[in-house]
Amino acid sequence: MTEHSEALLPEAIDALQRGNKIEAIKIVREASKLNLKDAKDRVDDYVKNDPVLQQKFASAQAETTGSLVRWLVLIALAIAGYYLFVAG
Repeated sequence: MTEHSEALLPEAIDALQRGNKIEAIKIVREASKLNLKDAKDRVDDYVKNDPVLQQKFASAQAETTGSLVRWLVLIALAIAGYYLFVAG
């Protein structure tokens, strides 16, 4: 495996530090002329080897999952309320 600092361009690392993995993949893909999967794999490998970035993306994913669950609960309550008070 390549040295951590050689793996990605500074612009891609900056994008990752801002929490923008998609932008980092685009940067790697354009600069390296890689296909989407290979660019994603390179970015994922970089994140996997950086504990700070790993934690950042794990937290972001947990937050997104929590938001999705809250929305699903609200939708379920709205449907239940409709059937209970309007359709019933």
